[in-house]
Amino acid sequence: MARWNLPFTVVPTALGTALDINLSNASLVFISVTFATMCKSAAPIFLLLFAFAFRLETPSFKLSGIILVISIGILLTVAKETEFEFWGFVLVMLAAVMSGFRWCMTQILLQKEAYGIKNPLTLMSYVTPVMAGATALLSLALDPWGEFRQNEYFNSPWHITQSCLLMLLGGALAFLMVLTEYVLVSVTSAVTVTIAGVVKEAVTILVAVLYFHDQFTWLKGLGLFTIIVGVSLFNWYKYWKLQKGEAGEEHVGGTFKTDSATKYVILDEMDEQEESS
Repeated sequence: MARWNLPFTVVPTALGTALDINLSNASLVFISVTFATMCKSAAPIFLLLFAFAFRLETPSFKLSGIILVISIGILLTVAKETEFEFWGFVLVMLAAVMSGFRWCMTQILLQKEAYGIKNPLTLMSYVTPVMAGATALLSLALDPWGEFRQNEYFNSPWHITQSCLLMLLGGALAFLMVLTEYVLVSVTSAVTVTIAGVVKEAVTILVAVLYFHDQFTWLKGLGLFTIIVGVSLFNWYKYWKLQKGEAGEEHVGGTFKTDSATKYVILDEMDEQEESS
């Protein structure tokens, strides 16, 4: 594929990322950080569905069971939510859908030979401008810019400086986090990275409860525990598949011939290789 086509191929990924971030932030206007984070933990379900659709994963009863376990955990966290707001719930679930979509597209861009994007930094250099433009348009359309100067975070030079430094710190941390995730996706899979990332969600909930004093009931705790069990089952499943694959490799010179790049491959490319042989 010609290099000049690359900016067009990354547009779906960039738009998906922008919608994921902006919908997540917009949901916090209506619901608490704890509730939003727990609902966002449903992202692995949508990611697996997109992974099946894009042929990044093979459907199986075991994976379906893992999806069911995570779904039950999400339902437990939502049940009897006293601060439930319909629009906040809708926004955060749409963000979860976008999260699943954008990580599948990211894996395709980083691992499919036709696109030739092997460096995560190169992918970020294409994705970031489109994502920033989409975010700016959404902000101009939805944010109350008329109240900007009356906001307590920007009503004096000192507050403006503090806010800018805080945004710079948050932006730097977000950049490093996304870059790390891109590196992991390039050598593993979007499903592995996203489901393992539920640990990050658990830390977010802990900080929200301790710092923001968000309500945390035993039912939410049970739901979170169920989600973590589902994540653990998935990690076991991927490890089992990896061990099974290594056991089936050709034994050469007393050692197994292992290539980390072949642990996670796009199924369409496997079909192409089989047809060519």
